[in-house]
This record gives sequence, C-alpha cells and structure tokens, in this order.
Amino acid sequence: MNRRNFLFKSAYLAAGSLLGMNSFSKAFAFDGHRGSSFFQPRIALIIDDIGYSFARTRRFLELDIPITFSILPRVTHSQALAVEIHSYGHEVMLHQPMQPYNSHLDPGPGALYEGYDPWKISSIIEENISDVPLAIGVNNHMGSRFTECQKEINETLKVIKNNDLFFIDSLTSHDSKAYKTARRLHITAGRRNVFLDNSRNELAILFQLHLLKKYALKYGHAIGIGHPFPETARAIGYFLRSLKDSDISFVHISEILYT
Repeated sequence: MNRRNFLFKSAYLAAGSLLGMNSFSKAFAFDGHRGSSFFQPRIALIIDDIGYSFARTRRFLELDIPITFSILPRVTHSQALAVEIHSYGHEVMLHQPMQPYNSHLDPGPGALYEGYDPWKISSIIEENISDVPLAIGVNNHMGSRFTECQKEINETLKVIKNNDLFFIDSLTSHDSKAYKTARRLHITAGRRNVFLDNSRNELAILFQLHLLKKYALKYGHAIGIGHPFPETARAIGYFLRSLKDSDISFVHISEILYT
C-alpha cells in the first residue's frame, strides 16, 4: 500500500467512526455476495457520474451486489460518497472528465483538454485523485475527443500508472487510443462492453443487461457501464431476479482485471 492509499484508508476509518459506521461488519457481510468461481461467467457493473446525489447512489447500494462506483471529482458530494460507498464494501474509481467532440457539452470541473501540457495534465489528475479518496482506478467521463489524442492520453495514463491505479476505457469513441496505450504502458486495464442506459427506458436497459449477459457467457466476463438513474436501478433489480438460478455472478471490476 503506498502512502497516499494509507492516508486515505486512515481517513476513511476515522470518518466511519465519526459517522457511526460499522465499516468492518458491512465489509465482511458483503463478502458473502462476492464468491465466484474463476470458471463462472462474471459481470462487473460500473455506475458513473457519482457525486451529486446521496439518494440516487443509495438505490444502487440497496441492490446488494458488488458494484464499482465511478465518482466525478470536485462536485458536491464527491468525498463523502467515496467514503460511504467504500464503507459498504464497494470499489471506488475516479471518473476523470475529458474533452468530448461536442463543444456544447461541458465535461465538468477537473477536465482534460487537447493541447494541455504534461505538467498541466499531471497537476489536474493529481488534484482529482486527492478529491476522490479510496479510488483504486480511473475511467473517462465523456472524452470522445481527448481519448483520440495520442500524446495527451499517453501523458494521462503515465500519471495514472504512477499512482498505482488501473484504467477502464469507457469507449466513448470507437477510435479511442486509451486502452491500447494503457496496455503498451503495462497498466492494468479493461474496456467497456455495453452502455446500459443511453436510453432511460427500463425495457431498453433490460435489453442491454441481457446483451451484457451474452458477452459474459461468450467470453467469461463482461463490463457494463450505467448511470445513477432510478430507471437503471430498477432495471438491474428486475434483471437480478431473472438470474436467480443462473451461474452468472456479479463482481467488482478488480476481480475481472486481476484474475
């Protein structure tokens, strides 16, 4: 454990005590839902855009399955939600804002843009990492333009590597260079298979979840990315009931990346 992670974990334990969280009992209770054989098809769900709402985040905590939450930096509840999510035994990632092609879309505070110098990229990411305590990985928020910029994405991934974090390419562009660059730099990395909720319709989201299931059955694992919409939480709940007698297991993203 590096010094940064040690300090974050210490801060988390202190915050848990102050908030009256029995973090250890929650973490061990959650372990009962994690067991899976290496040969079982596995699904990792990442919920992006966390940081604005406790209520919307808690809908996903109540699903009682392993979920990885990707938290936007420098927004209202980034730090508090990182601590609460981790106290429930879930994994936390930094949802790093990056430049999209659509200039009318604002990726939010702490964003990276084409043309930034290496020192500026490093400074922004370091500040964002410090704003999302307990993060063990990074994925891109937006970034259809930025992830196509070889020089800038290379510098970004070097900073991520230096912080001992893994990287998930959200694949907001089919021409993204992020995943291949991460592998070339020997960074533990993965890439999204299915976006769950481009359409905020429960039936459409269920269709995407079944598509994710097909990926998992074919390749042994699959990564799905969704957002903290009530429709997404309800659809996942319906999907879980349909898997009652299935061999498919839900895991945190690290279990796919490191096994």
